[in-house]
Amino acid sequence: MSIYKRGEVYWYKFMWEGRLIRESTKQGNDKVARKMEAAHRTRLAEGLVGIREKKRTTLGEFIKNRFEPWAKGRFEQNATKTWKAWYEPSIRTLQGCPSLCNRLLSEITSEHIADFAASIRAKGLGGKALQASSVNSRLRVLRRVFHLAVEWGEVETAPKIKLVSGERHREYVLQPNDEAKYLAAAPALLADIATVLLDSGMRPEECFRSRWANVTWGNGRFGSILITHGKTKAARRSLPMTLRVRAILERRWEEAKKPQDDWIWPAPTKSGHVEPSTLKKQHRNALKESKLSPFVLYSLRHTFLTRLGASGCDVWTLARIAGHSSIAMSYRYVHPSEDRVLDAMTMFLGGHKTGHTEHNEAEPEPEQLSESFEDDGLTGGQCRTRTCDLLLVRQAL
Repeated sequence: MSIYKRGEVYWYKFMWEGRLIRESTKQGNDKVARKMEAAHRTRLAEGLVGIREKKRTTLGEFIKNRFEPWAKGRFEQNATKTWKAWYEPSIRTLQGCPSLCNRLLSEITSEHIADFAASIRAKGLGGKALQASSVNSRLRVLRRVFHLAVEWGEVETAPKIKLVSGERHREYVLQPNDEAKYLAAAPALLADIATVLLDSGMRPEECFRSRWANVTWGNGRFGSILITHGKTKAARRSLPMTLRVRAILERRWEEAKKPQDDWIWPAPTKSGHVEPSTLKKQHRNALKESKLSPFVLYSLRHTFLTRLGASGCDVWTLARIAGHSSIAMSYRYVHPSEDRVLDAMTMFLGGHKTGHTEHNEAEPEPEQLSESFEDDGLTGGQCRTRTCDLLLVRQAL
């Protein structure tokens, strides 16, 4: 008997009269899965069942009946932008391609997907060609469709999906001088929100949906803000406020007569709080007046994370602050300088000894460590830092 786990459920696989039998048990218990495999073998041996035919579900049917309800239930309420700006348009694009949607899930290959990508990039929607980033967003949703189809037992394997090249990433970082120009040119509401984004690294939609009930004035040095909504579990986190953020929120709180559970950024919109459309015109005018290169509000979060990475923050802490679900997203912000790499290697090589250290060997005192570093040509500040690092390592060992 041969069972294996794929995702959260077990599958079984065996050969019968020269033909491969492979099926999902839809069970997470290995003992139940083995019994189901044995029962299938018995029925085959007794001639009660024949070789089962593969499921004949088309991509369009799977998206309409299973994938779209799943995506709506998971993202429409708690992560509005994820559904409206990503899943919904991608699903509509896929459904508007009969050559792909009318094919069986089991028959779709990487070649069919590559043809689909080339088609929507050339013709786009309504005759307008799509940018590489828009094409890739559709391909990422399609990849998610196939991964769920495999997990739910509709197909055995998913085709490889290769993203198209030429996608532009948000790499704009606001320099301090440009930051001052932008904030000076921005209206009061936009300047306050931009400052919060620059000093906290929140996603714009996280900032827009913040409530006074999630602000704690007594935490840390200047208080903290609890982020309760996001597209992943990692998005829920508590962020300390800087002095600038504290001053802005305190002023707005007092102007609003100290509410308990209202929106921090109320606006006459359907949601009741500021939306991207609320700031679109203000942002465009601020860019024009400050004469800066165009950038989107999300670039303010990117600016904060870039500065945080340059300050020496480790990737694990940065991922926690940013609300990243994987540190792979945080790595691009962490770029150790040559000096930091040299310091780490010097500390490792200087303290490394072959063989075992005797327990009764005398440990050098902090003053002796500092003097030895001065002999290596390090400055006073570097000596103190290096001494502290080695003492911490010694305590840990």
